[in-house]
Amino acid sequence: MGQHSEDDLRAVVAEYEAARAAALTSRDEQLRAFQAAGWRPVDLQRVTGYSRETIRQALRPEVRQATNLSRRKTAPQPPADYRPYGDRKPYIVPDNLTALTGPTNGVVTLPRHLDWSGHAEYDLNRPARLASLYKVVLAEAATVDDLSTWLNADLLRRLWPTLWLPPQLRRLWEETFPELVATGTNAA
Repeated sequence: MGQHSEDDLRAVVAEYEAARAAALTSRDEQLRAFQAAGWRPVDLQRVTGYSRETIRQALRPEVRQATNLSRRKTAPQPPADYRPYGDRKPYIVPDNLTALTGPTNGVVTLPRHLDWSGHAEYDLNRPARLASLYKVVLAEAATVDDLSTWLNADLLRRLWPTLWLPPQLRRLWEETFPELVATGTNAA
């Protein structure tokens, strides 16, 4: 930023916008003069290469004003009671971590209700695939059985600090199992 201030930048933009508006006004006045001299809108369009809508807006300034006003309308807002999907999605948490007795090595294939990506086979000896499996199961588990079948408590504790998880899911698990927070703190 150094030698240029925000006011300098605003002045440059204002100068451009003023020049652009003046050029547009001048062009539209000249196009209206051609129309008054007998040129049809289709001929103006053919010679200038402008779209039908551009010619229409140039010849009728009230159309351009109405079009610009309609573009300035704000985007629709969600209802007042709207909650994002992450806040509504039900996440499953077991009563205790010892219930998680899933596999610790080898290759596993998740059932379709947990992983419908087409890459549901996970080599637990590859750290990236192991982390992916845990993320998928934590986010998509429909029952505690899903968790206990596919997750292992010791591996979960080890992986926890590095897992990319939805904030709501992480918060729920850490509120239920404060030792996971301690694991993350110790790992950092």
